Amino acid sequence: MGRIGISCLFPASWHFSISPVGCPRILNTNLRQIMVISVLAAAVSLLYFSVVIIRNKYGRLTRDKKFQRYLARVTDIEATDTNNPNVNYGIVVDCGSSGSRVFVYCWPRHNGNPRDLLDIRQMRDKNRKPVVMKIKPGISEFATSPEKVSDYISPLLNFAAEHVPRAKHKETPLYILCTAGMRILPESQQKAILEDLLTDIPVHFDFLFSDSHAEVISGKQEGVYAWIGINFVLGRFEHIEDDDEAVVEVNIPGSESSEAIVRKRTAGILDMGGVSTQIAYEVPKTVSFASSQQEEVAKNLLAEFNLGCDVHHTEHVYRVYVATFLGFGGNAARQRYEDRIFANTIQKNRLLGKQTGLTPDMPYLDPCLPLDIKDEIQQNGQTIYLRGTGDFDLCRETIQPFMNKTNETQTSLNGVYQPPIHFQNSEFYGFSEFYYCTEDVLRMGGDYNAAKFTKAAKDYCATKWSILRERFDRGLYASHADLHRLKYQCFKSAWMFEVFHRGFSFPFNYKSLKTALQVYDKEVQWTLGAILYRTRFLPLSHRRPQPPPLLEKGAQRRRKRRETTVESAVPARPLRIPETNSCCFRTPPVPPSCAGPLRGIISSKTGMERPLCSHLCSCLAVLALLSPLSLAQYDSWPHYPEYFQQPAPEYHQPQAPANVAKIQLRLAGQKRKHSEGRVEVYYDGQWGTVCDDDFSIHAAHVVCRELGYVEAKSWTASSSYGKGEGKRSVLWI
Repeated sequence: MGRIGISCLFPASWHFSISPVGCPRILNTNLRQIMVISVLAAAVSLLYFSVVIIRNKYGRLTRDKKFQRYLARVTDIEATDTNNPNVNYGIVVDCGSSGSRVFVYCWPRHNGNPRDLLDIRQMRDKNRKPVVMKIKPGISEFATSPEKVSDYISPLLNFAAEHVPRAKHKETPLYILCTAGMRILPESQQKAILEDLLTDIPVHFDFLFSDSHAEVISGKQEGVYAWIGINFVLGRFEHIEDDDEAVVEVNIPGSESSEAIVRKRTAGILDMGGVSTQIAYEVPKTVSFASSQQEEVAKNLLAEFNLGCDVHHTEHVYRVYVATFLGFGGNAARQRYEDRIFANTIQKNRLLGKQTGLTPDMPYLDPCLPLDIKDEIQQNGQTIYLRGTGDFDLCRETIQPFMNKTNETQTSLNGVYQPPIHFQNSEFYGFSEFYYCTEDVLRMGGDYNAAKFTKAAKDYCATKWSILRERFDRGLYASHADLHRLKYQCFKSAWMFEVFHRGFSFPFNYKSLKTALQVYDKEVQWTLGAILYRTRFLPLSHRRPQPPPLLEKGAQRRRKRRETTVESAVPARPLRIPETNSCCFRTPPVPPSCAGPLRGIISSKTGMERPLCSHLCSCLAVLALLSPLSLAQYDSWPHYPEYFQQPAPEYHQPQAPANVAKIQLRLAGQKRKHSEGRVEVYYDGQWGTVCDDDFSIHAAHVVCRELGYVEAKSWTASSSYGKGEGKRSVLWI
């Protein structure tokens, strides 16, 4: 009889012993092999099925959720239902240096949760194509003839008007945002162009369009908008749903609490164009500075903003670093490099009596061009002849001085301040040249690996130009790769590599950079981030006012409140307003100033970031802000703890519910219709002036929304009650 003994040394080895007693000798070897193979197969099968079961149990839900979120983004290609009254629209015109493009966006009615953002998407026409149109030249070409600008941009607005339902025009915000081309113009020419737009567009179009909707945005703003757009499409502003999602601890900017919150990790962006390079990423932790000078510089590079509609909720408060480096784009860098070659070669030839580069037979040997390619530089009537040597490492070494790095810590290109990046818990997307350098020729787009990229770049540079041309003619490169790309691929690969690793100090083993042209099969424009940010308060218009409980007892009581007039709501005796969210205003005899009888406004804590006044005053009437979009007048002031602070001790709470009546606001003294003016409130048959003492931008937004605008662009915030007259002593928006 055969005795079988099995000993296991898991997981390093398996050992089997078989006693051959009673077994034919001829079967000994076969039996051993069969048993070993059988046991191994059983063990592997058991291990495999265990892994499958665990993955199915704990990973299926996660994968399903991720797949559904992915499908929700990539399958968003259906035509926009323009017959749906709950769909809202927004228009952004990107006035760039080479041309202008209009983008039409749409979004469904907000769900009412102040912690959720609007679900803004690009509008699609009946053929399911994005509603986009481009015209040339750039708007800056009209610097000397600004009166023609409105005619120039009209085709874009007509195009948008044809796609947005006519009934929605009056509530559709229009933003005309100008970038690099306009930035280089003198301020007087910028103003003339914008003035023509602000004057003529409201005459011909009914879109929601005010002064703050047409402007020249800075490179910092453009970078912030791009960062917002990318992270919105990636779903990084959504709430945490899965345990395996990447998260980060964040110290909320401006928060009184020192405790960090945990939310989804956002992605940084790197964008290298032809002229400039830009980096933008969230700085989750409070930063410290080496000096006061560094702190002052950092203020111009750090943007702190709240994407949420409620200023009290901190889920969407972000601190983002944005830096733009002119001259560090791929083409501009090559031009700087050639300028240096030209100047140095001419100088050396003059000093040393050489003829380098002056004839095709004695070319300047350029390590940043493919092997044996011939090129030339022409400046001031002179020509320097080049021949490529295809030395990637020498090319990198040659261009390193162009980084202008310093020995100071926390600096990047040109010695510009850069806050620390947590490389172990970060993710970046590289666009434009970051993608073209890795994909067009090297076919390595996607997840970036420095070692593999370096090897591929070295091989490409060292390949003879004749072979590269042959491959190009055979169609072995990307369809949009041309001979210009092939010629300068070696230089741009080295430039991208040095900017990323030496300029921005990313380690060579960094594995969380994705080079991309699209995100979820969509080309994401900064205009998406612009409209997300500029319409962030619109969800407030979808939230129903929530007055105190005593105001909601029966339809008859509500009907009586609606019938109450302003005059009948005036109390018989003065009330003392406790310190709360309040703002006082004056009524005649001097309307344009802060003189005259004192009145007051009380605001709900849910609608303001901080008190509008923060001081005590005596009032003959109290105006209460029931919601951020509803101003109402009370005939008395009951104590509602959830809305107001504790009243003054001498105050006696009335038993009857308050009578509420809608009040009126207006802008007076405008320079143009629907542009700016002195904020006035109608009370007791006369218009009064709202004083601007400690008036925040959020309070100004409330006033603007009450007047039918989206947001405030500027407001006065430096005067106090009863001092001076005119614009500087009253609220001017």
